[in-house]
Amino acid sequence: MRTKITPFLLFKNEAEEAANFYVSVFNGKLLNVTRYPDNGPMASGTVLTATFEILGMTFTALNWGQEAKYTETISFAIEPDTQEEVDYYWNALIADSGQEGPCSWLKDKYGVSWQVAPEILPRLMSDPDPKKSTAVMQAMMKMKKIIIKDIQAAYDNA
Repeated sequence: MRTKITPFLLFKNEAEEAANFYVSVFNGKLLNVTRYPDNGPMASGTVLTATFEILGMTFTALNWGQEAKYTETISFAIEPDTQEEVDYYWNALIADSGQEGPCSWLKDKYGVSWQVAPEILPRLMSDPDPKKSTAVMQAMMKMKKIIIKDIQAAYDNA
């Protein structure tokens, strides 16, 4: 058995488009595109799957001919190092009708949930000093996109 997990993202018919979007945002690569055969449930030649790699992880986008309904019960978390990276990923992922959510969460234009939480956030939130960790948590709860300097200031001033 291969010890690997590959997330599958379902789409009505936007699998290749979505794969190309994620590849462009994360500077990834499109690995493979397969198409439905002549006798398949969708029109012959329609994309069946688009497999791509981003940040070292392989994903497969699958066209299944029905609306896909994503919820926050599954999300992908990324941990940028700098505010510039936070801003880049946040803006790229909410572009073209994505939605901001609270506390680093967002939904992209396909409805997939992401957490853009800089690496400093969990590190400061796990400080053994409850005053400091609570101050960071309270600051985060007021944000949508995480502002690193504001998180650091809450920590420093606690």
